[in-house]
Amino acid sequence: MSATGAKLIKGATGDWEVVIGMEVHAQVTSKSKLFSGASTEFGGEPNSHVSLVDAAMPGMLPVINEECVRQAVRTGLGLSAQINRRSVFDRKNYFYPDLPQGYQISQYKSPIVGEGEVIVELADGGSVTVGIERLHLEQDAGKSLHDRSPTMSYVDLNRSGVALMEIVSKPDIRSSEQAKAYVTKLRSILRYLGTCDGDMEKGSLRADVNVSVRKPGGALGTRCEIKNMNSINFIGQAIEYEARRQIGIIEDGGTIDQETRLFDPNKGETRSMRSKEEAHDYRYFPDPDLLPLEFSEAYVAELKAGLPELPDQKTARFIAEFGLSPYDASVLVAERESAGFYETVLAGLADKARDGKLAANWVINELFGRLNKEGHDISASPVSAEQLGGIVDLIGEGTISGKIAKDLFEIVWQEGGDPRALVEARGMKQVTDLGAIEKVVDDIISANPDKVAQARAKPQLVGWFVGQVMKSSGGKANPQAVNDLLKSKLGI
Repeated sequence: MSATGAKLIKGATGDWEVVIGMEVHAQVTSKSKLFSGASTEFGGEPNSHVSLVDAAMPGMLPVINEECVRQAVRTGLGLSAQINRRSVFDRKNYFYPDLPQGYQISQYKSPIVGEGEVIVELADGGSVTVGIERLHLEQDAGKSLHDRSPTMSYVDLNRSGVALMEIVSKPDIRSSEQAKAYVTKLRSILRYLGTCDGDMEKGSLRADVNVSVRKPGGALGTRCEIKNMNSINFIGQAIEYEARRQIGIIEDGGTIDQETRLFDPNKGETRSMRSKEEAHDYRYFPDPDLLPLEFSEAYVAELKAGLPELPDQKTARFIAEFGLSPYDASVLVAERESAGFYETVLAGLADKARDGKLAANWVINELFGRLNKEGHDISASPVSAEQLGGIVDLIGEGTISGKIAKDLFEIVWQEGGDPRALVEARGMKQVTDLGAIEKVVDDIISANPDKVAQARAKPQLVGWFVGQVMKSSGGKANPQAVNDLLKSKLGI
C-alpha cells in the first residue's frame, strides 16, 4: 500500500508515521431487529421496542432476519468484497448491565463478507486505497442511562438486538485527513446502497479508531483503540491528539499500553477507559441456537444485479459523458441527494451533451453556493431541478446570456415560476438581431475616436467597446455577436 498523502509527524527524535485502522459499526436499514421482530425505530420511550428475545427471557430463541442478511451482502458487493457463501454466528461472552443475555451474538472466524476495498479521494486530488478486512453482522447492546436518578442507573433495551454491520479496515490509513475522508466515503457508499442511513448524531454510524505510531517504514507499534466516535471532525481531532500522546511517551523512554480509550471533545483529548481485551477473553464459540448462514451463487448474483450505480461509477460516467472535471464530478456525487438533483436537471435538458457541463457549473456554483449561504439543505431548495434545467436550456440555446440568467435565477429563487415564461413575460431575451445592435455600436465608435485608434493598434482593447455596448443594451445584447460586429467595424 502506497503512503500517498501520508503525513509524517515531527517529534523530538525525528519523523513519525501514524498508522490507523478503523472498525465502523453501521446500523442496518431494516424495520425489525437482527433476531427478533421488535421495531428498530429511533427515539421510542425507553424499553418500548423490546421483544422477549431482546430481553433474554428464558427459552427464547433467535430467528435470523433475512432483510439484514440481504443488506449485509449488498454492502459487501458495494465494497468490491468477497462474499462468503457460508458464515457462522458466534457468541461473544462478556458481562455488561445492558447486555441481558450475558453474550453478544456476533461473527468471529467465519464472517458474512471477506476482503474488499474502498478508494478514497483526498483533498489534494490524490487518492488512497483502503483495504477492507471483513464485514460481519452482530447485534447491538442496550444503553445504560446514568442521568435519570442520583443513586441508580437505568437500562434501556430499545437498541438491544438491533442489527449492526461491523466493517473492519486494514491498517492502511496514514493521517487524520485520510481517516476522515475514508469515513466520509464509506458513509456515502452505505447511503447510496440504502443499507445504513449514516446518521451519526443518532448513532447509526459509529467508529472505533485504532491508532499506533512508528518510525517511517518500521515495525508496527502498539495500538490504542478510541471507542464510539460519532463525528467525522472528532475522529480527526482524536487521531491528532492520540498520535502525539504516543510519540511523547515513546520519546520519553516509556512504552504504549494496549488499551481502550475515549475521546473527550470538550478537552480535545483521549483518556484511558480499560485495558484492551484479546479475542480469547471473550471465549467465542458458535451459537448453538443458530444454523450457519448458507446461500447460493444465484442469490448473490441477483443482489449484485440489483445494486444502484455507486459513487465511483457515477463520477466516472459524469466525467466521460459531460466532460466534468474530477473535482466537480466528486462534489456532485458526494451525497446521493445532490447527484439525484443534478441528474434531474440533466433529464430536462434539450441537449445534454451540449449543456451537461454548464448544468454542473450552475448546480455547484449558483445553487449550492446560495444554499450554503442561506443555510438550506438541497431538499429545501426554492429552485427545483426542473426550474434550474429550464434556465440552463435558455442559456445553452442562446435565448439569454449568463448575466441575464443570474437575474432570472434570482427571480425564480424569490418568486418561483417557469423560467421560459418569465423570460417571455419580462422581455429578458438577449438581442441577437445585428440590426438592433448595429446602431448602438456605430454611436459608441463615433463618440470615441481616440479609443478606436487604440483598439486598432492593440486589438485586445476591443473588450472596452464590448462592455460599453452591453451596458447600453441593458446586458441583453449577445456578447459574441457584439464582438464579431465590432471587429468588422473597427477592421481588426
